[in-house]
Amino acid sequence: MKKVALILGLALSTTALGAGPSWAAPQDAAAVAWNSAVVRRPADWYATDEAWRLAATVILHQSSEGGWPKNTDLFAAPRADADPGLANTIDNGGTTLPLAFLARTIAAGDTNSRAAFDRGLDYLLAAQQPNGGWPQFFPLRGGYHDQITFNDDAMVHVLELLRDVGDGTAPYGFVDDARRERARQAVARGVDTLLRTQVRKNGVLTGWCAQHDAQTLAPAPARRFEPASLSGQESVGIVRFLMSLPDPSPQVVAAVDGAVAWLEAAALHDTTEVFVTDAQGRRDRVLAPKSGARLWARFYDLESGQPIYIGRDSVIRHDLMQIEYERRNGYRYVGVWAETLIDKDYPAWKRSIAAG
Repeated sequence: MKKVALILGLALSTTALGAGPSWAAPQDAAAVAWNSAVVRRPADWYATDEAWRLAATVILHQSSEGGWPKNTDLFAAPRADADPGLANTIDNGGTTLPLAFLARTIAAGDTNSRAAFDRGLDYLLAAQQPNGGWPQFFPLRGGYHDQITFNDDAMVHVLELLRDVGDGTAPYGFVDDARRERARQAVARGVDTLLRTQVRKNGVLTGWCAQHDAQTLAPAPARRFEPASLSGQESVGIVRFLMSLPDPSPQVVAAVDGAVAWLEAAALHDTTEVFVTDAQGRRDRVLAPKSGARLWARFYDLESGQPIYIGRDSVIRHDLMQIEYERRNGYRYVGVWAETLIDKDYPAWKRSIAAG
């Protein structure tokens, strides 16, 4: 921690990671922007003219295959110069978030959006591969995009949506019986894939990689700074989904128990993440000691189980401060992802199972 202490000593200011930057502009609570909050608005809003007008704009972004792009403002009219490389994906809320939004307006009486929803749902069902997983893009593009994609909870978001469709949970009660049955079957295959891709170390169940090979199901690399490894972030999302399943099988219970035990052992104790101002006046993200705090690394070495950090040069390092400034501040290498899961949600889940 000597290097961290030196950095903190030179810093002009520090800000706890959870507090956010002091320069952040206040948000207009009444504004409607395209982000994950669009599915958490008051129920009566989805029956308004505004919501239906925005739904019509979202549909304009739907591709001929039935999917939607990522990193795109779907409440703005499509641009003629839109990047085609962003289309037809489940990454960063692509396709799943538009479907979840349209479902809410449809449930509120918006009949004009029903055909687009059905096409989008059919797209997700068609995108499931013979291995039971979902690739980042469909139709397939080659490279790491074709791998089973757990990265940023992409496949988990698909499974959550299909689970709710299959169960007829609000707002998906309008979905026809045939599609609901297909959704249930897709979820069953997806759960089987989750169980088969969980990494075993010396016969002991651990976590998952952010992506797995489409053929062998083994952990697989993606971008230059995303090595084949155990993930302290994506494993949490998978565990939470498995815990959401009713009447979990012994295999599902074993998978959750194994993953939580691994996450408990993998915690970086007495460590927190803070923002500092470095010697060049830049806002920087660093690790610092804090008694009782815990973090989890994004990547853990498959053999040693130790946290690893890797920048755009693809060189594996064991110190976050050795990663270049741009990646250290533009990518989440550590986080508190497993904290609430371990402390509250998993114990409650175990009690519910014991109670029958």
